[in-house]
Amino acid sequence: MLFLVAALMLFGVVMGTVAHAPLGFSAVAAAVIAVWLTVFAFRERHGRRRGTSAR
Repeated sequence: MLFLVAALMLFGVVMGTVAHAPLGFSAVAAAVIAVWLTVFAFRERHGRRRGTSAR
């Protein structure tokens, strides 16, 4: 429960920051995060198919 409260507070701070940042900066930051998450998802999916594990 404490984790949820901390996550919501952090989300509020981030959303407040984005609201005051220029639109261009927010769009570039969103695109960078989207590319990062896409690469991460691709690597995770590709790694599981090959049977490699970090354990």
